[in-house]
Amino acid sequence: MNRKGKLYFRYGTMGSAKTALLLTTAYNFEERKMRFLCLKPVIDTRDNKNVIKSRIGIERECGWIYPDTDLYQYAKDYFKGINAVVDWFLVDEAQFLTAAQVDQLSRVVDDFGSNVICYGLRTDFKTNLFEGSRRLFEIADTIDEIKSTCSCGHKTIVNARIDANGDIVSEGEQVEIGGDERYIAVCRKCWRRKRIEQNVRQILPFPELLAEVEREGEDI
Repeated sequence: MNRKGKLYFRYGTMGSAKTALLLTTAYNFEERKMRFLCLKPVIDTRDNKNVIKSRIGIERECGWIYPDTDLYQYAKDYFKGINAVVDWFLVDEAQFLTAAQVDQLSRVVDDFGSNVICYGLRTDFKTNLFEGSRRLFEIADTIDEIKSTCSCGHKTIVNARIDANGDIVSEGEQVEIGGDERYIAVCRKCWRRKRIEQNVRQILPFPELLAEVEREGEDI
């Protein structure tokens, strides 16, 4: 087969418009009459339906990827059903893929010449790589960062999990689905400063002492 595809990984923190980019890309493909398919892991159940939905309000139907889905076989069956090869696969929340599923997508690229663009997070709330993201960094043909800005002006790096009081959470399961009420994207410096402030608050309950520590934290 002469078709030459690529495996892309486009990553960013939460709120960096990854999903909006995927959806606008799908819209452009649709306008140009190109064959494409949108997919996302079923673990993301915030909408309780098979849609990819952006924070800005746009959405599109998609296919589910289950933990045991063989994406290579999925693609073969889909191609057979439409009697054609899809030009592009657009995968949202790719961090939730297994390493094996990323390898299966790479085979779709190599064997059928389809292009696969995976959109997702790099790391979890503890700054550890997700399984799917790790494998994409290892074997993707092209890796692009979708940048966003922290409230302080620096680039966001950390997807910090927060509690009902807005404090950063340091313990818990790697996967906990949530939006703005559970996560904030911050730069590494702000992430460290906020955690220091929280620890000090537990030791120094006096507001005037805490305020002084917070001022010193700004110089860290």
